[in-house]
Amino acid sequence: MKIIEKIVKKQNDNKNNPGVTVAFLGDSVTQGCFEVYMNGEKIETVFDKSSAYHKYFAEIFEVLCPNVPVNVINAGISGATAIHSLGILDELVLKHNPDLTVVCFGLNDSVGGKEKVNEYLDGLSGIFEKLRENGSEIIFMTPNITCTQVSPHITDPLILDIAKRWCDMQNGGILDFYIDSAIKLCNEKGVTVCDCYGKWKALNKVGINTTELLANKINHPSREMNRLFAYSLVETIFGI
Repeated sequence: MKIIEKIVKKQNDNKNNPGVTVAFLGDSVTQGCFEVYMNGEKIETVFDKSSAYHKYFAEIFEVLCPNVPVNVINAGISGATAIHSLGILDELVLKHNPDLTVVCFGLNDSVGGKEKVNEYLDGLSGIFEKLRENGSEIIFMTPNITCTQVSPHITDPLILDIAKRWCDMQNGGILDFYIDSAIKLCNEKGVTVCDCYGKWKALNKVGINTTELLANKINHPSREMNRLFAYSLVETIFGI
Protein backbone atom coordinates (compact mmCIF):
# COMPACT_ATOMS: atom_id res chain seq x y z
CA MET A 1 0.00 0.00 0.00
CA LYS A 2 1.15 3.54 -0.75
CA ILE A 3 0.73 4.54 2.89
CA ILE A 4 3.71 2.29 3.68
CA GLU A 5 5.86 4.38 1.33
CA LYS A 6 4.85 7.52 3.24
CA ILE A 7 5.63 5.83 6.55
CA VAL A 8 9.07 4.76 5.36
CA LYS A 9 9.86 8.24 4.00
CA LYS A 10 8.92 9.80 7.34
CA GLN A 11 11.03 7.29 9.27
CA ASN A 12 14.05 7.86 7.04
CA ASP A 13 13.71 11.64 6.80
CA ASN A 14 11.70 12.96 9.71
CA LYS A 15 12.32 16.65 9.01
CA ASN A 16 11.14 16.81 5.42
CA ASN A 17 8.14 14.48 5.36
CA PRO A 18 4.68 14.65 6.96
CA GLY A 19 2.96 12.05 9.08
CA VAL A 20 -0.08 10.12 7.89
CA THR A 21 -3.83 10.48 8.37
CA VAL A 22 -6.05 7.43 8.80
CA ALA A 23 -9.84 7.78 8.87
CA PHE A 24 -12.25 5.19 10.25
CA LEU A 25 -15.73 5.24 8.74
CA GLY A 26 -18.44 3.04 10.18
CA ASP A 27 -21.23 2.54 12.68
CA SER A 28 -21.53 2.20 16.47
CA VAL A 29 -18.70 -0.35 16.71
CA THR A 30 -16.37 2.10 14.99
CA GLN A 31 -17.56 4.97 17.16
CA GLY A 32 -16.86 3.00 20.33
CA CYS A 33 -20.19 1.68 21.66
CA PHE A 34 -20.36 -1.19 24.11
CA GLU A 35 -23.00 -2.19 26.68
CA VAL A 36 -26.66 -1.22 26.47
CA TYR A 37 -29.01 -0.51 29.35
CA MET A 38 -32.51 0.75 30.04
CA ASN A 39 -32.99 4.38 31.04
CA GLY A 40 -36.65 4.39 31.92
CA GLU A 41 -38.30 3.16 28.72
CA LYS A 42 -35.36 4.17 26.51
CA ILE A 43 -32.39 2.03 25.54
CA GLU A 44 -29.06 3.78 26.08
CA THR A 45 -25.57 2.80 24.95
CA VAL A 46 -22.28 3.01 26.83
CA PHE A 47 -19.73 5.02 24.81
CA ASP A 48 -16.05 4.40 25.53
CA LYS A 49 -13.77 6.03 22.97
CA SER A 50 -10.66 4.91 24.82
CA SER A 51 -11.51 1.28 23.99
CA ALA A 52 -12.57 1.74 20.36
CA TYR A 53 -10.49 -0.24 17.89
CA HIS A 54 -8.97 2.87 16.29
CA LYS A 55 -7.32 3.61 19.66
CA TYR A 56 -5.76 0.15 19.78
CA PHE A 57 -4.66 0.57 16.17
CA ALA A 58 -2.90 3.82 17.05
CA GLU A 59 -1.17 2.16 20.02
CA ILE A 60 0.19 -0.67 17.85
CA PHE A 61 1.25 1.79 15.18
CA GLU A 62 3.15 3.85 17.75
CA VAL A 63 5.13 0.77 18.78
CA LEU A 64 5.99 -0.14 15.19
CA CYS A 65 6.64 3.38 13.91
CA PRO A 66 7.40 5.59 16.94
CA ASN A 67 8.54 8.63 14.93
CA VAL A 68 5.62 8.64 12.47
CA PRO A 69 2.74 10.82 13.68
CA VAL A 70 -0.66 9.29 12.91
CA ASN A 71 -3.63 11.62 12.74
CA VAL A 72 -6.64 9.40 13.45
CA ILE A 73 -10.13 10.47 12.37
CA ASN A 74 -13.00 8.55 13.95
CA ALA A 75 -15.98 9.04 11.65
CA GLY A 76 -18.06 6.24 13.16
CA ILE A 77 -21.68 7.08 13.93
CA SER A 78 -23.97 4.88 16.00
CA GLY A 79 -26.82 3.64 13.81
CA ALA A 80 -25.13 4.62 10.56
CA THR A 81 -25.41 2.67 7.32
CA ALA A 82 -23.32 2.83 4.16
CA ILE A 83 -25.91 4.80 2.21
CA HIS A 84 -26.38 7.28 5.08
CA SER A 85 -22.65 7.87 5.43
CA LEU A 86 -22.22 8.34 1.68
CA GLY A 87 -24.51 11.36 1.90
CA ILE A 88 -22.32 13.09 4.51
CA LEU A 89 -18.93 11.70 3.45
CA ASP A 90 -17.48 15.12 2.64
CA GLU A 91 -18.01 16.37 6.17
CA LEU A 92 -17.14 13.09 7.86
CA VAL A 93 -13.96 12.17 6.00
CA LEU A 94 -13.05 13.92 2.77
CA LYS A 95 -12.32 17.31 4.32
CA HIS A 96 -9.53 15.67 6.33
CA ASN A 97 -7.80 14.33 3.17
CA PRO A 98 -6.88 10.95 4.70
CA ASP A 99 -4.07 8.85 3.31
CA LEU A 100 -6.07 5.75 4.21
CA THR A 101 -9.73 5.22 5.06
CA VAL A 102 -10.94 2.08 6.82
CA VAL A 103 -14.59 1.44 5.91
CA CYS A 104 -16.70 -0.91 8.04
CA PHE A 105 -20.43 -1.34 7.40
CA GLY A 106 -22.87 -4.21 7.32
CA LEU A 107 -24.48 -4.58 10.73
CA ASN A 108 -27.14 -1.88 10.53
CA ASP A 109 -27.44 -2.27 6.75
CA SER A 110 -28.44 -5.93 7.08
CA VAL A 111 -31.46 -5.05 9.23
CA GLY A 112 -33.20 -4.22 5.95
CA GLY A 113 -33.11 -7.87 4.90
CA LYS A 114 -31.82 -9.41 1.68
CA GLU A 115 -34.06 -7.18 -0.44
CA LYS A 116 -32.05 -4.12 0.73
CA VAL A 117 -28.60 -5.48 -0.18
CA ASN A 118 -28.37 -3.39 -3.36
CA GLU A 119 -28.83 -0.21 -1.32
CA TYR A 120 -25.94 -1.36 0.87
CA LEU A 121 -23.75 -2.11 -2.14
CA ASP A 122 -24.65 1.21 -3.78
CA GLY A 123 -23.62 2.99 -0.60
CA LEU A 124 -20.29 1.16 -0.41
CA SER A 125 -19.61 1.68 -4.11
CA GLY A 126 -20.27 5.40 -3.82
CA ILE A 127 -18.03 5.67 -0.76
CA PHE A 128 -15.20 3.83 -2.52
CA GLU A 129 -15.47 6.04 -5.60
CA LYS A 130 -15.48 9.30 -3.67
CA LEU A 131 -12.56 8.25 -1.49
CA ARG A 132 -10.49 7.33 -4.52
CA GLU A 133 -11.33 10.61 -6.21
CA ASN A 134 -10.06 12.33 -3.06
CA GLY A 135 -6.79 10.38 -3.18
CA SER A 136 -7.41 8.08 -0.21
CA GLU A 137 -6.43 4.44 -0.14
CA ILE A 138 -9.19 2.15 1.12
CA ILE A 139 -9.50 -0.91 3.31
CA PHE A 140 -12.93 -2.48 3.67
CA MET A 141 -12.94 -4.13 7.08
CA THR A 142 -15.72 -6.64 7.60
CA PRO A 143 -17.55 -6.38 10.96
CA ASN A 144 -17.96 -8.88 13.77
CA ILE A 145 -20.72 -11.45 13.72
CA THR A 146 -23.68 -10.75 16.00
CA CYS A 147 -25.19 -12.99 18.66
CA THR A 148 -25.82 -16.58 17.63
CA GLN A 149 -27.82 -17.36 20.75
CA VAL A 150 -29.78 -15.38 23.31
CA SER A 151 -27.51 -14.75 26.28
CA PRO A 152 -28.87 -15.63 29.74
CA HIS A 153 -27.33 -12.36 30.94
CA ILE A 154 -30.09 -10.42 29.15
CA THR A 155 -33.18 -10.06 31.33
CA ASP A 156 -34.97 -6.89 30.20
CA PRO A 157 -37.88 -7.85 27.90
CA LEU A 158 -37.20 -5.10 25.34
CA ILE A 159 -33.47 -5.85 25.05
CA LEU A 160 -34.30 -9.57 25.01
CA ASP A 161 -36.57 -9.05 22.00
CA ILE A 162 -33.83 -7.13 20.19
CA ALA A 163 -31.33 -9.90 20.90
CA LYS A 164 -33.73 -12.52 19.49
CA ARG A 165 -34.13 -10.55 16.25
CA TRP A 166 -30.35 -10.12 15.80
CA CYS A 167 -29.86 -13.80 16.59
CA ASP A 168 -32.39 -14.82 13.94
CA MET A 169 -30.73 -12.55 11.39
CA GLN A 170 -27.25 -13.97 12.08
CA ASN A 171 -28.34 -17.60 12.13
CA GLY A 172 -30.60 -17.07 9.14
CA GLY A 173 -27.66 -16.12 6.94
CA ILE A 174 -28.69 -12.52 6.26
CA LEU A 175 -25.47 -10.97 7.59
CA ASP A 176 -23.46 -13.66 5.77
CA PHE A 177 -25.22 -12.63 2.56
CA TYR A 178 -24.40 -8.96 3.09
CA ILE A 179 -20.73 -9.54 3.88
CA ASP A 180 -20.26 -12.00 1.01
CA SER A 181 -21.83 -9.46 -1.34
CA ALA A 182 -19.57 -6.68 -0.02
CA ILE A 183 -16.42 -8.77 -0.43
CA LYS A 184 -17.45 -9.60 -4.00
CA LEU A 185 -17.90 -5.87 -4.68
CA CYS A 186 -14.46 -5.13 -3.23
CA ASN A 187 -12.87 -7.78 -5.43
CA GLU A 188 -14.53 -6.24 -8.48
CA LYS A 189 -13.37 -2.75 -7.57
CA GLY A 190 -9.88 -3.69 -6.37
CA VAL A 191 -10.54 -2.63 -2.77
CA THR A 192 -8.37 -4.29 -0.11
CA VAL A 193 -10.37 -6.42 2.35
CA CYS A 194 -9.53 -7.03 6.00
CA ASP A 195 -11.83 -9.94 6.80
CA CYS A 196 -12.55 -9.80 10.52
CA TYR A 197 -16.00 -11.31 9.96
CA GLY A 198 -14.28 -14.44 8.71
CA LYS A 199 -12.19 -14.60 11.89
CA TRP A 200 -15.26 -14.29 14.12
CA LYS A 201 -17.01 -17.01 12.08
CA ALA A 202 -13.97 -19.27 12.46
CA LEU A 203 -13.99 -18.80 16.24
CA ASN A 204 -17.68 -19.65 16.37
CA LYS A 205 -17.22 -22.71 14.16
CA VAL A 206 -14.70 -24.34 16.51
CA GLY A 207 -17.01 -23.84 19.49
CA ILE A 208 -16.03 -20.47 20.98
CA ASN A 209 -19.08 -18.77 22.49
CA THR A 210 -18.81 -15.61 20.42
CA THR A 211 -22.05 -14.23 21.85
CA GLU A 212 -20.30 -13.87 25.20
CA LEU A 213 -17.52 -11.94 23.45
CA LEU A 214 -20.01 -9.16 22.74
CA ALA A 215 -20.21 -6.34 25.28
CA ASN A 216 -23.96 -6.00 24.92
CA LYS A 217 -24.46 -9.71 24.06
CA ILE A 218 -26.08 -8.54 20.81
CA ASN A 219 -23.80 -6.80 18.30
CA HIS A 220 -21.07 -4.71 19.99
CA PRO A 221 -17.73 -6.49 20.56
CA SER A 222 -16.18 -6.34 24.00
CA ARG A 223 -13.34 -3.94 24.62
CA GLU A 224 -10.87 -6.83 24.51
CA MET A 225 -12.22 -8.17 21.20
CA ASN A 226 -11.83 -4.75 19.61
CA ARG A 227 -8.11 -5.57 19.61
CA LEU A 228 -8.80 -8.22 16.96
CA PHE A 229 -9.82 -5.44 14.56
CA ALA A 230 -6.72 -3.40 15.36
CA TYR A 231 -4.25 -6.24 14.92
CA SER A 232 -5.99 -7.42 11.75
CA LEU A 233 -5.74 -3.94 10.24
CA VAL A 234 -2.04 -3.71 10.99
CA GLU A 235 -1.54 -7.12 9.41
CA THR A 236 -3.44 -6.02 6.32
CA ILE A 237 -1.56 -2.74 5.92
CA PHE A 238 1.90 -4.26 6.34
CA GLY A 239 1.12 -7.54 4.58
CA ILE A 240 2.12 -9.55 7.62
